[in-house]
Order: sequence, then C-alpha cells, then structure tokens
Amino acid sequence: MEIFFDVFASCDTIAKTPIEKAGDGMRVISGSAKGRPLKAVPGTGTRPTTDKVKEALFSMIGPYFSGGNALDLFAGTGGLGIEALSRGMDHAVFIDQDRTSIEVVRHNLEAAKLADKAEIYRNDAFRAIKVLAKRDMRFELVFLDPPYRLKQAGELMLQLAESELLESGATVVVEYESGYRYAEKIGSFYEKRRAVYGETAVALYRYEPAVSSDDREGGKESNEEHQV
Repeated sequence: MEIFFDVFASCDTIAKTPIEKAGDGMRVISGSAKGRPLKAVPGTGTRPTTDKVKEALFSMIGPYFSGGNALDLFAGTGGLGIEALSRGMDHAVFIDQDRTSIEVVRHNLEAAKLADKAEIYRNDAFRAIKVLAKRDMRFELVFLDPPYRLKQAGELMLQLAESELLESGATVVVEYESGYRYAEKIGSFYEKRRAVYGETAVALYRYEPAVSSDDREGGKESNEEHQV
C-alpha cells in the first residue's frame, strides 16, 4: 500500500482546473446515480465515450452488477467506471496520466456521490499495472480506452494477466477506432462480442486462463458482431 501511494499521485494533490460541461450532455445512464450530469475534460485531447455507445455497451456486459472491482485504465472523464459503480460494482480504480482528467474524474465522482467507492491516481497505464500488482486486488471488469492512435490494448491485456490482476472470467472492454481490428484471441483472452458505432468499435473479451484451446472448441460460444 505504501509503495502504491508513493508512485501514484492522488487527485487530492492536483491543482484545481476549470471544468467544462460535456457538449453532448453526458450523464450517468442507469443505477444509483442515474441522471447525474458528467463534466468533460476541457479541450479536444480527450474523447469521452458517448451516451449512445455507453448505453449499448452496458446492455452487453451487465446491465447491472452484484459487486466486484472495476479498473478504468484510461479514465478520461471517468464515465465508464462511474457507470459501473452506479450499476452495482463495489469499488473502482481510475487511472489517467493527464492532470486535468484526474481532476475531472474526481469532480464527476463527487457529483455522482460515488467518491467513497473509488480510488483515483495519475500514472501511465503500463506503470500503473506494475504498481497495482503489488496490491492484493483482483478485478472482474476492466475498461481499456486508449487514444485511438495507440494500438496498445493487446499488450495491456497480457500485462494485466501476467500481473495476476484479473479474476478468472473477468470481462475486458476495449474501445478503439472501427477501422482497426484486434485479434479474437489474445493470450488467455477471448473476444465474445464486437459492435461498431460509426468510427468507434467496442470489443468484449473474457479472461479464461484455465480453459485450454481444445476444451474451448468443444463448448465454444459464438462470437457476435454488430454494426450500428
């Protein structure tokens, strides 16, 4: 625990930054914080998940949860992790390397009255995984939404598995540009579903470390793909 806080910068240490409203009226869609407005990160450097995509995404992975831990590794506004908390996750860790994003996440968690269920830290995603590995924590749900120019989701999933940060059967949500395609199998991660919403693609992977390829072929679920 001490090492974790030495390496990470808590949002409480970040200077206050003016926060803008989301241009598209972002909000928490469902659950305990339903209807709470969410703020956007000022400028154009952050690409928040739209409410349309978020609603479709959670209809695929939930829509509600009975506890568990979530990791929002490129948090941005924190919208995905906050939605997961609102829908029943017990706890969420929010990571972003941008100072302004960290302050926006803190603001949005407070607005949603979910700050007591969250930890917020500023760090690079790969370094964050290394430090999280020093803690006795496992995640059932992970959101990976790196900048579209970075095709890092596969590497990050493998590092999450190597660091033993995932429960067996964990869901990893990858958001990326629709013109790109990740492999259906990445290590012990299997794509279960993929949907396309204009320029955005969302892929759902399940972490199955104990399932051999032969066993999986015997009872393989169909991989679904949808385009909107």
